[in-house]
Amino acid sequence: MSISRVFSANATEIVAIVRPSRMTIPAWRSGVFLAGLAAAMAIPAHKVRAHDAPSGWSYPYSCCSDNDCRPVATKSISEKPGGYVVNVTGEVVPYTDTRVRVSPDGEFHWCSVAGKEKGRTICLFVPPRAF
Repeated sequence: MSISRVFSANATEIVAIVRPSRMTIPAWRSGVFLAGLAAAMAIPAHKVRAHDAPSGWSYPYSCCSDNDCRPVATKSISEKPGGYVVNVTGEVVPYTDTRVRVSPDGEFHWCSVAGKEKGRTICLFVPPRAF
């Protein structure tokens, strides 16, 4: 805002007229915007993907949104005629289920909803079978 002073004809009265500033964005907001823009530019651009397994391969985004997947011990998964059993939940994932995937590192990896120990299975990576 700018303030203009107008003097009356007899110079005894001063009237202040307040005029709106021509700047439409307050200075502090533009500073915040510029700081945010600088921070965003400092982050290297890369394609969106899920996180990596400890052995270096990447969990597919369809299975993991950054914290759903993890390696599990061989004893955490068992087999029965109906499919793989996630022992902690008792959930049976049929052998023919699309959630069953071949593990690139030959170890079991389990992806559950929100990465919760008692969550429903999103994907189950299993070692390749040697028939």
